[in-house]
Amino acid sequence: MRSIRTNRDYQEHIRALRDQTLSAMGVFKELGVKDPEDGLPLLARNIEKAAGITGKTESRKFFISRERNLWLSLVLLLGCYSAVLLPAFLDQEQVTWNDGSSQKRDMVLLNRSAAVLSQACRRGWCGERLRATALCPSLPGVRAFLQEAHAPWSHPPPLGLQGSEDRAERALRALPRTGPPPGLEGRACSRCVVVGSGGVLHARGLGAHIDKYDIIIRLNNAPVFGFERDAGSRTTIRLMYPEAAPRSYREYRNTSLVVLVVFKGLDLDWLASVVSKERLDWWSKLWFWRKVVESIPLQPENFRILNPEIIQQTGLALQAYSKQPRQTMPTLGASAVVMALQLCDEVSLAGFGYDLAHPDAPLHYYESLHMDAMRSQVVHDVGVEKLFLRELVTAQVVTDLTGAL
Repeated sequence: MRSIRTNRDYQEHIRALRDQTLSAMGVFKELGVKDPEDGLPLLARNIEKAAGITGKTESRKFFISRERNLWLSLVLLLGCYSAVLLPAFLDQEQVTWNDGSSQKRDMVLLNRSAAVLSQACRRGWCGERLRATALCPSLPGVRAFLQEAHAPWSHPPPLGLQGSEDRAERALRALPRTGPPPGLEGRACSRCVVVGSGGVLHARGLGAHIDKYDIIIRLNNAPVFGFERDAGSRTTIRLMYPEAAPRSYREYRNTSLVVLVVFKGLDLDWLASVVSKERLDWWSKLWFWRKVVESIPLQPENFRILNPEIIQQTGLALQAYSKQPRQTMPTLGASAVVMALQLCDEVSLAGFGYDLAHPDAPLHYYESLHMDAMRSQVVHDVGVEKLFLRELVTAQVVTDLTGAL
């Protein structure tokens, strides 16, 4: 009887071992099956089946806590903002464009500039050439800087001051001086160079020659710092409107005059606030299309206002070359050339001339914009301006140092 029981227990024990073995084999066989969605073996599922666990514990270990999730989100958000905003504060890589010209051409430009500087200054040269060639007969005799606010203006800004006379009067009262720059006082003959922002100035090495001129005129926020080799380091006159004023204080070093170009009456209020160190109210600031600087590190005697008649006369001069019946709005560069013709005996140009035939050429000497960006603007007719400036060069009224006209 005892032996029968022992035999039965042994058989039941064998069956139990067999069942456990078959169950284990089924589990390991299922381990090789792949999920149809991602193609990976269902390891986690089978291990859970074999171990008899639900997976809730593992899911809790996989997900991080709410506090850690918040900190991780903040770190990722700051990282994304840094990746987007940080490049704007770094120096942009300069685009070098090669149009197939050789070093010999650059030497020709340098020799041309050296020849202008080596000869004696010719007093009254620009005015004489303008009268001799009948180009722009109304240009000689126009004052470069505003001295009278309540003149009989026939146009609103930028061609006049109609409707903004009181604002102009307040701005003029804030300026101790309204005449020519100090560099022209007591000088028998003066040479000017108008430094344009064109990419043709890049890698020409004219900086040392530009610094030798008596009057150096620059436009808007075209930088000097970091570009001294090509653009020079001195600034006698910087023509600009509020939204285009340089933001870096270092760009105002070695600067004699900041000259406001009035495009709207509010620009005069801005100048008065900068000179008097009194900030504009928040309502006035809303009407600028871009945030403007609130202070400039210069003394009140270092500010002037461009006579709007300069822009008007420039537009009239361009109209002779335009096929459109309406008056062409000149660029600040063309207006600066006309202003220089009123101030100086000799005028040279550097960095002028848009070459729209090469869309990949650099538009400006200081940034990576390409020439094809000019095709999208509709305010100025740069083709007409090129004809006007080219005729001034042909008539020997001005000298083109960079040879793009």
